[in-house]
Amino acid sequence: MEFLLDDEHVGLAETIDGLASRLDAVAANRAWADGDTAPGLKLWSSLAELGITGLLVDDEHGGAGAGAIEMTVAAEALGRHAVPGPVAETLAAVPIALRSAGRGAELASLAEGSLATIAVGAWQPRAADPVAATVYTLVDGELGIGTAEQPLVTVDPSRTVADVTTGTALGSADADEVLNYGALATAAQLLGLGTTMLDLAAEYAKTRQQFGRAIGSFQAVKHHLADVAIALEMARPLVHGAALALDGQVPDGVNTDREVSAAKVAAGDAAYLAARRSLQVLGAIGYTVEHDLSLYLTKTQALQSAWGTAAAHRQRILETLR
Repeated sequence: MEFLLDDEHVGLAETIDGLASRLDAVAANRAWADGDTAPGLKLWSSLAELGITGLLVDDEHGGAGAGAIEMTVAAEALGRHAVPGPVAETLAAVPIALRSAGRGAELASLAEGSLATIAVGAWQPRAADPVAATVYTLVDGELGIGTAEQPLVTVDPSRTVADVTTGTALGSADADEVLNYGALATAAQLLGLGTTMLDLAAEYAKTRQQFGRAIGSFQAVKHHLADVAIALEMARPLVHGAALALDGQVPDGVNTDREVSAAKVAAGDAAYLAARRSLQVLGAIGYTVEHDLSLYLTKTQALQSAWGTAAAHRQRILETLR
């Protein structure tokens, strides 16, 4: 099957890029890490005005009625700018859970810009960024309102997680579908993070001088960055293919679970390679909190295990092949 993003998808990504740049998403990430969520919430409010938070919400409840492809395009763009907050949960996992449970009022709230997060069994046992979001739980197929316990810090200073206690029941929901959307949105986010890390490393390699030459002219550096570019471009069609599978636009017999897990593994591996190689190119400066690369390094590491570890997704792929 051949698939290319059309002009509408490209325009969606460019719109998010423009908004995130104008509102300085990286600065909002730094503020969020310091406990000031106001700049980040302003960014999310602007995203809601553009219909981004309601992409998977149907027209009846104020959303865009879009599909998984549009959601992955948006999640990748948000990853490129290290947008703080529960991205995969707000864009994908929670709207699918609420839609599955028939919760129209809550869907409308998402479309209007409310942030949401969710804990889902062993795959996502803790809710991400619960302080600024409505918290849900999905246990044994039952969706409920959750109460977050004390947030715990993660390797990403702008991301916290919390154990959740289940409260009011909201109805039954398809846990496998919620998992697939959450994992795919995370994979797309990782693609975006990896792309920016590659850009940062390439730009640094053009300006950093050693032995009277830009380090980007050295063959070893070129090979490092080329490996990253190849890994990202090999992962991207897997992410898009998984989105097509979730949208039902694939031939009969295609296993959606396998497609999503393959996308999560490939995107995670590519982003991790981007993190390692970009840090090798920049050296110690990439570790410093003053450099933007550090934000992308820590967020990439935090999202490696979000919505299923690589080992768990590889196991799921193996089970589908059996």
